[in-house]
Amino acid sequence: MNTTLNIGLAGLGTVGGGLVRLLSENAEEIRARSGCDFNLKAVAVRNPNRKRDLPEGVRLTTDPMTLADDPDIDVVIELMGGIDTAKELITRSLAKGKQVVTANKALLAEEGESLFRLADEKGATLLYEASVAGGIPILRTIVNSFAADNILEVKGIVNGTTNYILTQMNQKHWTYEEALKKAQELGFAEADPTNDVTGKDAAYKMIILSYFAFGTQLKIDDFKTEGIDTLNAYDVSQAESLGYVIKLVGSAKVINGGVFVDVAPTLVPEDHPLATINNEFNAVMVTGKAVGDTLFYGPGAGGLPTANSVLSDITSEVKNLIMGTSGHAFNTYQNEYVPADPDNVRYPYYLSLTMPDVSGQMLKFTRIMADIKASFSQIVQAPIKDEGIAHVAVITHELSQSQLAELKKQLQQADSIKLNAAYKVLEN
Repeated sequence: MNTTLNIGLAGLGTVGGGLVRLLSENAEEIRARSGCDFNLKAVAVRNPNRKRDLPEGVRLTTDPMTLADDPDIDVVIELMGGIDTAKELITRSLAKGKQVVTANKALLAEEGESLFRLADEKGATLLYEASVAGGIPILRTIVNSFAADNILEVKGIVNGTTNYILTQMNQKHWTYEEALKKAQELGFAEADPTNDVTGKDAAYKMIILSYFAFGTQLKIDDFKTEGIDTLNAYDVSQAESLGYVIKLVGSAKVINGGVFVDVAPTLVPEDHPLATINNEFNAVMVTGKAVGDTLFYGPGAGGLPTANSVLSDITSEVKNLIMGTSGHAFNTYQNEYVPADPDNVRYPYYLSLTMPDVSGQMLKFTRIMADIKASFSQIVQAPIKDEGIAHVAVITHELSQSQLAELKKQLQQADSIKLNAAYKVLEN
């Protein structure tokens, strides 16, 4: 191959800017490790008139498709985000046999199957380490280090925005609104944080992690996603008093031959490793049949950490080109998705209820629990001042998904008892 690899970059935001910086500052190390010079040939941007710190000779364009059409560009890097234009660029690049690197988890989660198939048909490579957990090399680790193991579960904190908000709510006792505002001021949250706070961003990442861990290609509608946008300070405080920290946890687990995936606020014991992951940091715990639990921790976002993952993909592709192995899929593990039976999915739950502060209400609740053959291990009741309403917090013993669904149904029918939250409880 040529000793120079020509790169076309689409998107010059935080991550794109970080990549340009690393290509410049680490040029000698890149050459020493890869045996190749990385030459940034062209960059596609929305506004070509904005002042930018780019190496001399880099061509600016407002049309990202010219990167795919340029015969001198070897690798196209897509960092624009979004779905439609990004998909068109990646599809066009792969169709022309170019190597592609992206950090676009939404696109991969929604359209990955067709893109992986096209890359295989064209003998091109599509790499996307930076799409999950920013600077943590979790996808390549699963492919390489767990190749001989049987992965049983992948779970973790994979969204830095929500983790920052929850850290402030827990440690500083801020309201959700106060913590979100501060996250936006610091740049940890977008002006429109919907994808983050509703759990959608984490769900996209769990789709990709499930694909690598179990070979299953899920859609976002295949599993439950719940964010932190309805979380209140009472439940954060109550969880703390019970010995837990609330985190937004994504989980993918094999249960009796089926796969269970969810993203939801979760009570994590204070002595659990995930409870110590704070602010914008991410962590992914992989449980293998042979190796047991392993934890991977690092910055989940940010220009330089994510750009470093992009750069590692480029370096890996250079090695593939040298060895003549380019065109092999990033992940070759394939399995049919079989959802776990709801009767087999069992966890303890934290239930947050409100009810009239009068006799007989707790009896009504305990009868509902007995009716679904469920029990609780902890219960705390506190009146709301001057309102005649009691807050009741419960930690149940293990409930199946079927029991939980029936509990919610019966509580909806019990007009005097309101279920405000039902959060999974993680066990050590």
